[in-house]
Amino acid sequence: MTVLALEIATSWFAVSEIASDVDTDDVRRIPVPARGAWEQCRELLLEVAAGREVTALGIASAGPIDMAAGVVAPLDVPEWRSGFALVAAARAAFPSATVRLALDGVCLALGEQNLGTTKGVMDSLVMNVSDRVCGGVMVGGFVVVGRTGNAGHVGHVLVPGFDDRCDCGGRGCLEAVAGGTAALRWAQAQGWAGLTVPALVEAAVMGEEIPAAAMGRAGTALGRAIASVTALLDVDLVAIGGVLSEAGPALWKPLNEAVATHARLSFLSGLRVVQSTLGPISVLAGAGVLALTAPGD
Repeated sequence: MTVLALEIATSWFAVSEIASDVDTDDVRRIPVPARGAWEQCRELLLEVAAGREVTALGIASAGPIDMAAGVVAPLDVPEWRSGFALVAAARAAFPSATVRLALDGVCLALGEQNLGTTKGVMDSLVMNVSDRVCGGVMVGGFVVVGRTGNAGHVGHVLVPGFDDRCDCGGRGCLEAVAGGTAALRWAQAQGWAGLTVPALVEAAVMGEEIPAAAMGRAGTALGRAIASVTALLDVDLVAIGGVLSEAGPALWKPLNEAVATHARLSFLSGLRVVQSTLGPISVLAGAGVLALTAPGD
């Protein structure tokens, strides 16, 4: 039995074979191509399958998605923005496989609950703050999927005090401030000469003024969004992963201050906001959980 997990992320595709978990060393990645996205994705899947019959494939995709139709329309895959029937394409490539699709945030929640920070926690919010911001919600021990499969899009919660334009077309979205791409764009507009999100985070850790200010804005926005979402959902644990979570006090100090300022209702008194322990494989691990545990058709 060969089980694969596929992640359609904002800047790359990742595939891993699944046993009982996901090993970072076994993950294969390719950058999101300008053309031929499915063809290159299929080649990556075939490479990892190595000629063996694939019996199950779990797919975690950046949104928006149409879960029931098996269609994805991630903003960062130009060919697919108007909708691509990814599940049908995967089933044609692997006719013996059970193929399951979920939003990246849903898989993030599944990965953290089964293998990571929120294991044993009934009500939680998990977030991945990298190029963009994705999120997943557990309520009563069950992942929240939503009507179309897009529940958990915390990156598009509106954040008071900010009016930055978002790639979704709106203004003031969390992702427009705290997403790595947006934070990098802001820092460059202030005169910072760096070129990548990891470099921005590293510079913030080292105390460079503009990168630290970019992380400060991101942390404040995250804290305000977390206060709103946790009040709405009545969760008691928030786990944050992704490259920006590695920024140290430059991000976490303003984040915690914003949470303390705004999460004031009595039922939020025990709210914990922590860094994810699962690391960069959290979404892919959740795709593996999806493949291994979803019921048959």
